[in-house]
Amino acid sequence: MFPIDIWLAYTAACLLLVIAPGPDNLLAVGRGLSQGKTAAILSGLASGAGILFHVTAASLGLTLLMQTSAAAFWIVKLIGAGYLLWLGIKVLRSRNLLSFHPATRQSLPSIFLTGFLSAALNPKPGFFVLAFIPQFVDPHRGSVSIQMLVYGVWFAVLTAVGFALMGVFATALSGFLRRRPRLVNGLNVGAGLTFVASGVSIAALSQK
Repeated sequence: MFPIDIWLAYTAACLLLVIAPGPDNLLAVGRGLSQGKTAAILSGLASGAGILFHVTAASLGLTLLMQTSAAAFWIVKLIGAGYLLWLGIKVLRSRNLLSFHPATRQSLPSIFLTGFLSAALNPKPGFFVLAFIPQFVDPHRGSVSIQMLVYGVWFAVLTAVGFALMGVFATALSGFLRRRPRLVNGLNVGAGLTFVASGVSIAALSQK
């Protein structure tokens, strides 16, 4: 059902998407810099869970509904854009996504919820699952639904592991950044602008 050459090509494509800069891997890196490896791993797992949400939604036809129903599309788009814009403005105002002060550290449940919502409320991964994964599905090799689900779960696993590793590796920079508060402030501004830009890009999405 899953030829090795197709599986490797799919994995390579997923990895390119995982390492591409975006709000979700930026969250994991920020947690790793600010709160250490545990927070980074949890943020990565949360993003993977968000991707899994989109995989499940696609399997149930919810993503297809967003593509065919103008009302559903606008509702999901506005919620996702609004959340990322709110997150970006919050980071720009507080400048604490990257912070080394104990008072600004977030609880682990809060870190997980933020990472999950950032991925789950963003409709782009849902469209990716529906548009990209079927290119690797072959109806002659068995159930299309099972193939979609397996490929989707693998993408979620790669996302979780990849983002977690980014965050863990980022912890090595924490000592360097502690001595450079101006650089940390600049990184927080850049992170906030990234979230805002992501929210704006989602708001500009058109139904296809």
